[in-house]
This record gives sequence, structure tokens and C-alpha cells, in this order.
Amino acid sequence: MTVRIAKFIADTGAASRRAAEDMILAGRVAVNGTAIDTPVVFIDPKQDTVTIDGRPLMARTQSRVFAFHKPINTMTTTHDPAGRKTIYDCLAPEYHGLKYVGRLDYKTTGLLLLTDDGELARKLTLPSSHIPRTYIATVNSNDFSHLDAARRGITVDGIKYRPMQIDVLPNNNLRVIVTEGKKNEVRIVLRACKCPVRHLRRISFGPVHLGNMPVGQIKELPQKTIDEMLKSL
Repeated sequence: MTVRIAKFIADTGAASRRAAEDMILAGRVAVNGTAIDTPVVFIDPKQDTVTIDGRPLMARTQSRVFAFHKPINTMTTTHDPAGRKTIYDCLAPEYHGLKYVGRLDYKTTGLLLLTDDGELARKLTLPSSHIPRTYIATVNSNDFSHLDAARRGITVDGIKYRPMQIDVLPNNNLRVIVTEGKKNEVRIVLRACKCPVRHLRRISFGPVHLGNMPVGQIKELPQKTIDEMLKSL
């Protein structure tokens, strides 16, 4: 079965599809030893050899996905210009090549997915994927009368946020389920609903649950769980 060259490169994790197209236009990609200059090329991963700057790419046989319990006060990035601690500072070197699936902000803890498949990471975070993410938010309020605005869908500072499922729990806690993944959306929306967040923790991403995993621990997900996620894409 043939596949578009840029998709093949993205599926190997070597680059995003857009970056792959840029590499092709720059003449850095060759198929069976012949450089190509257009992304409108289809290859057979089982028969054709693709190289970038002379380095052969291997077709990915199976994506690996890991669940990581992100500690508070860590940046979801490979490098922070301000010198703050990143998630990779908390991980053993063998995991440093993994890509994060979306982000959790500096003060947010909980479940973060990591993968060796860049294209999968992109797909899992697309708003069109509608994958539910569940958070537990501890808020500085016991007045929950304004939450219906978030449940209906709300616009804050000109940005529209999809309806959120919000359940009130004991001790000023809220269970919040979102399907969009906009930057800081839980904090922004709850603040607009007069429930500013004091502590935020993500407890699930699609079929993956944090459970009792200790802070800082990482574990590989079984293929069955990965396949369940892929069905929603």
C-alpha cells in the first residue's frame, strides 16, 4: 500500500508533516537514492527507501505511549528560557526522546501522555478529536451559582470555549471534563465563573486514567489502550 511521502516521514517521528514538506522542498529528501523536490510523491514503505540528508528512515511498526504523573512546578517543554524545571528533568534519559501530548501548565499536576510518535501526538490534541480530559480543580469559592455559563459554553476575552461537564465535589473541589484542549482553559473558564483555581490536577485523558500512580512515575500503556484511543481519531 502506498502512502504520501510527507505522511510517511511524519509517521516515523522524524518531523511533523509540515516540516517534512519543507525538507522535501529544500531537496533534503531522497527516495531510492533520487532526491525529490515535491511532496506530491507516493511511496511503498515496504519496498522504497527514504532518506533525509542521507540518513535512512525506518517505517514505524507500532507507536509507544506512556503515562506520566507530572509534578507541580514543572514546565511541559524540552527547554525553558527562564531556567525553570521541565518534565524531562524528572525523567530518566531513556525517555528524553519522547514527545508530550498537549501540555499541562507549570502549576498543574497529573496525567500527561508521552509518545515516540509525533504524528500521533498531534492527532490526539486536535480539537476535532473530541477526546475527553478530566480534571479535579480545587477552587477558592463555595459559590457555584455561575458554573452554568461554563456548562453551556462561554466566551472569555473573545475566545469561545466549548461546554464543559462540571460536577461539584466536597471540599471546594470540582470535577471538570473538557473535550477541546485550549491553553489554560479550565483555569480561565472557572475564573470567569467566579471560581478561581487554587490547585488543578488532570486525572484522565480518554481511556487512560491516572489512578494511584505516584507523582513522577512513568509507565508504558498496553497496546489495547492505545488502540482504544486510536478508534476516536
